[in-house]
Amino acid sequence: MASETWPVYGEITGPVVMIGFGSIGRGTVPLIERHFSYDKDRFTVIEPRDIEADRALMERHGLRHVQVALNEDNYKEVLGPLLTEGEGRGFCVNLSVDTSSLDIMKYCRKLGVLYIDTVVEPWLGFYFDEEADNSTRTNYALRETVRREKKKNPGGTTAVSCCGANPGMVSWFVKQALVNLAKDSGLEFTEPKPEDREGWAKLMKKVGVKGIHIAERDTQRSKTPKEPDVFSNTWSVEGFVAEGLQPAELGWGTHETWEPKNARKHKKGCKAAIWLDQPGAATRVRTWCPTPGPQYGFLVTHNEAISISDFFTAHNRKGEVTFRPTCHYAYHPCNNAVLSLHEMFGQAGKAQSRFEVMEEDQLVDGIDELGVLLYGHKKNAYWFGSQLSVEETREIAPYQNATGLQVTSAVLAGMVWALENPEAGIVETDEMDYRRCLEVQLPYLGPVKGYYSDWTPLSDRPGFFPEDIDTSDPWQFRNILVH
Repeated sequence: MASETWPVYGEITGPVVMIGFGSIGRGTVPLIERHFSYDKDRFTVIEPRDIEADRALMERHGLRHVQVALNEDNYKEVLGPLLTEGEGRGFCVNLSVDTSSLDIMKYCRKLGVLYIDTVVEPWLGFYFDEEADNSTRTNYALRETVRREKKKNPGGTTAVSCCGANPGMVSWFVKQALVNLAKDSGLEFTEPKPEDREGWAKLMKKVGVKGIHIAERDTQRSKTPKEPDVFSNTWSVEGFVAEGLQPAELGWGTHETWEPKNARKHKKGCKAAIWLDQPGAATRVRTWCPTPGPQYGFLVTHNEAISISDFFTAHNRKGEVTFRPTCHYAYHPCNNAVLSLHEMFGQAGKAQSRFEVMEEDQLVDGIDELGVLLYGHKKNAYWFGSQLSVEETREIAPYQNATGLQVTSAVLAGMVWALENPEAGIVETDEMDYRRCLEVQLPYLGPVKGYYSDWTPLSDRPGFFPEDIDTSDPWQFRNILVH
């Protein structure tokens, strides 16, 4: 554990309520303890499971445990007394699955309680509703519910939506990477204010970025091989299975000249994204990360793919879209998770009977290399991100692996920003001050570096078989998608 004195960023004057105590909840607790002053007698964890190790950890940190599963019928009854206990303004930290982010967010704002989550999560059953059409099962549809609420009730108590590693931290990386790229390209520019969507879009257009991959490679290795009928991962298996079985989604850029036959467009909302009629965790794309170089990634749906494309959309005076980048996740999870996905899809999408999140003591070594690849500009491709190792994670924060710390430190940064901006209304991470958020988060991210690459999706293809590709523009999605 690092011996440095950790800065205290502010005081939470009211109660703290954490919903969910999975791998991210457990890792977030010590960061809250380090960086905020608060009433420890009013820190409550709502978690339906009763696990002995979790119980011991809660007792060690003096946390109250309310063992209940929140649902549409009881969430106000359970949360109300806890969030309004005593004096001061409370903070709700929602790190759970199967609880409606929107409903809880709205209730917290009504009570004047600060709120943060890492994903727009629905109530139990949404992801696997066989009667729902795929358009309603998308993250686009979930995000639109929050954006409509923001438009309907602007301002008011701050609620930070989708503030984990990704979505979350990667939106701050995109802005930092864009500024770095603009400077390295010798462009004269004035950095836009954090919330100036049009200004940021015009800067991205000026730099010549065509698209962005959330390009990630997790090399953390387990001490033991993956067992049959076990889904093993370095973060929430429930979350990964759910999003992996949702349709593949991506922000759709103005430079694209082709689209897949099973691509579908949304008729309402921001219209910044499309979805494919196939599951994201069964959809492969070509991408690049510094350590492995070229790699296959899974095009798993994530909120940031839509929010980043939406945020960096430029319009003319008539309101017509003149520029938008393509954006999507390109995720190569740890080896155990890759094997788990193959096993699950080999069983027609039936999930394994046991889920396992590998804690740091179950891992031998490895890093989670998570960053953003800005491509299509004059310098070709630029990756910027975190290369955090499990070894360094052990030194600086307890109860988590490298993947977890990238998420929990983003939750910390989002909480600091919310305390410093308590009346900002509903915000996505794209709209926040990326410099302040990264300032808080950087001590927990290991090496954070930028790398230029001459790789394109047309590089190093096998060449034995005919391909339907576009050689005139290497960065067409047609060339990125593995057919």
